[in-house]
Amino acid sequence: MIKSFDFFFDFISPYSYLAHKKIRIIEKKIKINIKYVPIFLAALLNLAGIKAPAFVPAKARFMIRDCKLFAEKLNIKFKFNSFFPIQSLNLMRGVLVAEKEDKKNSYIDKFFDAYWKDGLNLNDIEIIDEILTELNISPQKFKIKISEPKTKDELKMITDDAFKGGVFGAPSFIINDKIFWGQDRLEFVLKEAEKK
Repeated sequence: MIKSFDFFFDFISPYSYLAHKKIRIIEKKIKINIKYVPIFLAALLNLAGIKAPAFVPAKARFMIRDCKLFAEKLNIKFKFNSFFPIQSLNLMRGVLVAEKEDKKNSYIDKFFDAYWKDGLNLNDIEIIDEILTELNISPQKFKIKISEPKTKDELKMITDDAFKGGVFGAPSFIINDKIFWGQDRLEFVLKEAEKK
């Protein structure tokens, strides 16, 4: 029996998207629910004193090519979003709101696909509202909920706790008190999850 593990992600991360797609396959194959943990990546990188690859031209060029290579290898539909990077804070707060409405999984699936498969501009409020409506989530109530102090504080606390626990980027995984970073480390995560 394989243990579940924590998956730290932000929609803004293309590598998180690739990991997400692999995780959904794993979940179906071995009947397990992986714990998706939303973090605000910009704040995490700030805490860690790391400059995001998107703001380092050489790294940004490499990341685009690297993601496409992995997507092709894994047969994952992927389009590097021309609107990258977006402001993901409200979308990540939205994960917490969707969870309270028992729509966390469908919310995550929809927004990951919207950004990294369909290439939509998730800075556009109208596009976000359309996706929320498809999920049967009221855009008006959503905006109220993500603006509530308790929602803001919860995401901040999760991000702060992740950093204190050693997480410094996304995607990251924690299993058996061990941290693995990067979508290409998922096979090692699974091996660790098989341990008694």
